Amino acid sequence: MTFSTPLLGTNTNKVKLSWGEYIWNSCIRQGWYNFAISFRNWADLMGQNWSSYALLKDDDPFEQCRLYFWDSLEDDILPKEFLEHLMQMAEDVRTGKVETVPFTKDMFDDLNDLVGDLIEDTDLTGTLDVADD
Repeated sequence: MTFSTPLLGTNTNKVKLSWGEYIWNSCIRQGWYNFAISFRNWADLMGQNWSSYALLKDDDPFEQCRLYFWDSLEDDILPKEFLEHLMQMAEDVRTGKVETVPFTKDMFDDLNDLVGDLIEDTDLTGTLDVADD
């Protein structure tokens, strides 16, 4: 299944990685984690365990499982400079150097007006919690 993973072993209060941290945490540990995900997708594909891969009612579970497998083979190792840039951006938000805008009910209503007709065919039973202003 598709999900986001943190950069393993990183200190969230740092904005620079040493080369040792980068090689061990990003390249080696993340590489083995990606290998495990690829192997799990391959096992689901070979074992015909693909029923949970269909997210929408029109999705073909086998096709989704096959696509997830091929996607899992792609390299998710990011360059050290890019990771440091992301860490600096997160630190700027955490320390208040960059102003953030809260998501309000009015913004959610505007977004719903904008894309509401695009999701009519989708069965969305959940609700979003938004801040009221």
